[in-house]
Amino acid sequence: MQDLKKYIEDNKDRFLEELFELIRIPSISSKEAHKDDMYKAAEWVKESLLKKGADKAEVCDTEGHPVVYGEKTINPDLPTVIIYGHYDVQPVEPLELWKSEPFQPEIRDGKIFARGADDDKGQMFMHFAAFEYLLKTDQLPCNVKFMIEGEEEIGSPSLGKFLKDNREKLAGDVILVSDTAMLGQDTPSITTGLRGLSYCEVHVTGPNRDLHSGLYGGAVANPVNILCDMISSLVDENGRITVKGFYDDVEELSDEERKEMARAPFDEEGYKKSIGVKELKGEKGYSTLERTGIRPSLDVNGIWGGYTEKGAKTVLPSEAHAKISMRLVPHQNSEKITQLFKDHFLSIAPDCVKVEVQFLHGGEGYVSPTDTPEYQAASKAYEESYGIKPVPYRSGGSIPIISMFEQILGIKSILMGFGLETDAIHSPNENYPLSQFYKGMETIPHFYKFFAEMKK
Repeated sequence: MQDLKKYIEDNKDRFLEELFELIRIPSISSKEAHKDDMYKAAEWVKESLLKKGADKAEVCDTEGHPVVYGEKTINPDLPTVIIYGHYDVQPVEPLELWKSEPFQPEIRDGKIFARGADDDKGQMFMHFAAFEYLLKTDQLPCNVKFMIEGEEEIGSPSLGKFLKDNREKLAGDVILVSDTAMLGQDTPSITTGLRGLSYCEVHVTGPNRDLHSGLYGGAVANPVNILCDMISSLVDENGRITVKGFYDDVEELSDEERKEMARAPFDEEGYKKSIGVKELKGEKGYSTLERTGIRPSLDVNGIWGGYTEKGAKTVLPSEAHAKISMRLVPHQNSEKITQLFKDHFLSIAPDCVKVEVQFLHGGEGYVSPTDTPEYQAASKAYEESYGIKPVPYRSGGSIPIISMFEQILGIKSILMGFGLETDAIHSPNENYPLSQFYKGMETIPHFYKFFAEMKK
């Protein structure tokens, strides 16, 4: 593949403009107002796959947003790689914190700034470009299928049924995913573990209407105050989650495994500086990487109630609400944890308020073995393009459908991510370095080569 870098260089401006076309479609899956945009993005993905050389591509309706399926068969006897990605993106609020329009991509300081630049439109498109290169140069060594969905950012509620209904169509040997990050720009890594997720919304109701805080304050329980007290009790002074039974299924890694994890390069001072904090906080007895990689966590993702506009309005609120996510480690079951949390939260509610817990979405964690041909092919691909062996790394993030792929399709996934911690995914000013965008295009074709050789 000596011509690979030249091909990328000769076509890089076109690749960027194609990606920008997709980014300009505001495919926010969580907002009903963007339903038409979801179909527009799905159609774009379908047409792009056909232009790149897929034998066929189709937009498949689901109960939610559509899945785009495509395929290229060069020989039924050869192995098949399934590319998974998602065309949906997170909401962009708060808009005032963006330095440029979130759906009008701009290049600044060698980075693409836009919603979806990294997660996942930029990383997904790298596979489209690599696919084009392999076909145009007659070097594609195996069959390829594409499964690009539009609900990853809301927990992929329709994908399970799609997988079950299309088991035969989705037969393959490995699922290749670029929706994760590397440890650093010069430190390639392969994500070998993901945390599971249980995401709930809680509602606390007190009086039947907002009350005058002077006439009623001190005599009637304030739901916002109560909610804050309840939330603060969920994690103790040692960073341990207080929900009864929460840790029952948590795998405790051996000292040897923890030493191996500690080999991963990590600049704690740089980490703190990059997010603007002076001190880190978490479960006692574990390092920062362990807290995000092998330990569960519980966090409030949003909280509201009462009067929050500018100026003053002296009310005692009728209601208070919060969104709470629990990141889970392998062997913790999301349904079990959700029920444990619900039972616990209801049990600590005082009689002066009513409490409701609503499950929004979730999924299981995932651990990828490092002794398989799939992993070894990915490792050799990074080594080929970066010149050094990648580090196996357990991420704190969650992609719940990865475990679903194995459960339903019986296929392992390899997570070849090229994002960086500084890319601000899910935040204002999301970005993706051009160097990572092109490096991904360079690395992915090598995976196909080594994987096909190892499967002979």
